[in-house]
Amino acid sequence: MNKRNREHISLGDALKEFLGQGKLKRGMDQINVRDCWNKMMGPAIAGYTQDIRLESGTLYIRLSSSVLREELSYGKQKIISMLNEELGTEMIKKLVLR
Repeated sequence: MNKRNREHISLGDALKEFLGQGKLKRGMDQINVRDCWNKMMGPAIAGYTQDIRLESGTLYIRLSSSVLREELSYGKQKIISMLNEELGTEMIKKLVLR
């Protein structure tokens, strides 16, 4: 039978540790990036956004407007910086607009 660890930790710390493991962390990162994109870009751009995916540091954004895609492509580095700042970590290294 396992002995219980008598050391107490806060519920917040326990949840952070639990969420920081494997596939669950990747799923939470996807949700955080999606929420951050919608918040930072506003409802106008979010309305044209069809899909948001984060894979290995690359953020893939699928847009329904080719004109908007072209306009956003000029400011990719600024968008990456803004999103990373809002997320509080250097999660996004590259942005691909489709």
